[in-house]
Amino acid sequence: MRSTPVVLSDAVADALTHGRPVVALESTIISHGFPRPRNLEAARQFEAVLVDAGVVPATIALVDGVPHVGLDDAQLRRIAEDPGVVKVSSRDLAVARVQKVTGATTVAATALLAHLAGIRVFSTGGLGGVHRGASLSFDESADLAMLSRTPITVVSAGVKSILDIHATLERLETLGVTVVGYRTSRYPAFYLTDSGYDIDWRVETPEEIASVMAAQDDLALDRAVLVANPLPVDQQLDPDLHGRVLRDALAAADRQGVTGKDVTPFLLAYLQEHTHGASLEVNIAIAVNNIALGGRIARAWAARRRGSHD
Repeated sequence: MRSTPVVLSDAVADALTHGRPVVALESTIISHGFPRPRNLEAARQFEAVLVDAGVVPATIALVDGVPHVGLDDAQLRRIAEDPGVVKVSSRDLAVARVQKVTGATTVAATALLAHLAGIRVFSTGGLGGVHRGASLSFDESADLAMLSRTPITVVSAGVKSILDIHATLERLETLGVTVVGYRTSRYPAFYLTDSGYDIDWRVETPEEIASVMAAQDDLALDRAVLVANPLPVDQQLDPDLHGRVLRDALAAADRQGVTGKDVTPFLLAYLQEHTHGASLEVNIAIAVNNIALGGRIARAWAARRRGSHD
């Protein structure tokens, strides 16, 4: 295995060496996505979903400035419980490394570190995207640019409905990121199964996704495959409740002058409070659904790789 600037856990290193399935998991969902102590319970649940499926989980974070791919329980607990843990995106990695920061990785940072480790599948909850009003603020997540230059398959439930979904899909097209719907032709909106926007390409099985990954490699397309994986309709947040609370949240953010990177956490916290915790439980269901699919894709990819080497 080539030398990398990341530290692999023994389980991840062994799995990659022997061609067994591995799925990368981000850590900001643990440190900043859920309240304590629910966040540690959720982190352990996410890893257990993969272990039970015969897949090695690779939760990624910086511990005292060192990028770790695969955390032990003490490290996982630290990311969940230490209030000093900061959110680290791709632009922050070098400085955080030099200053020995303990940080939770965003989608952009996780995708990069997973790629450096040699991991091809990454499951997250929702993708970052173009923010509402971006024509004036130029506020766009670093996730999109990173996916345009990183050959990794990312499973997500679309982008959060607090973002400009149409603009995000347009940017993904411009950046050349392949978007496929898993058993759907409609792009999901995180809490909601259907955003109202179509997806050009639909896939039906993890094996078909693994074939798309192989075709990307054959064509030297060094960019992501983004798998849109909606929640079943009966698990989504009530659409009427979602619409009402989101309108109120956007109005509250405007009244309070919330801008920039503070907008997303403000809106998510508002949704959690005013849906009386329902959005939190949907958020966890989304992550579990995506992680389970990521595990199936990783197994299909590993099987395909084994077959190509026979």
